[in-house]
Amino acid sequence: MMRRPLAPPPKSGPRYNEFITVPKVRVIDEEGENLGVLLTQEAIEQAADVGLDLVEVSPNADPPVCKFLDIGKFKYEAQKKANIARKTQRTQELKEIKMRPNIDDHDYDTKMKKVHDFIGEGDKVKITLRFRGRELSHQQLGMALLQRVAENVAEVAKVEAYPRMEGRQMLMVLSPK
Repeated sequence: MMRRPLAPPPKSGPRYNEFITVPKVRVIDEEGENLGVLLTQEAIEQAADVGLDLVEVSPNADPPVCKFLDIGKFKYEAQKKANIARKTQRTQELKEIKMRPNIDDHDYDTKMKKVHDFIGEGDKVKITLRFRGRELSHQQLGMALLQRVAENVAEVAKVEAYPRMEGRQMLMVLSPK
């Protein structure tokens, strides 16, 4: 059986074979049987006899735990797991809904349906209430409208940022529970 040429030490991932620097390791063979604590060199030789590599799976244990594995296959499977995890992860976005203080009931219901959709997808929702002209002197109407929104989504979302004025706009941020 030919040995592969000496590779550079691993930059990331587990240490294996001659890159394991500790004098003694706890060894687990290819069937999962515990062989006990052995000298590192002796464990590397036993792994080579079986045609596998000695791979450090738990470097922080005392002594470190090593397994008989094929390092190429081990790295390939770890990379596949990382790719699947990257594909399935989802970032939380901030969606914005714009309203006016004197919004009609049907328009309000349509906006609320979109708010429920966004929160159902796991996104945060920023409610922007825009005041124009004389509406600015009746901020209590805007505050009442945002309170109504908060009550309507209370079972699926929580208020992350309570209503506040920013210039001519009143803002509120909702996030999924």
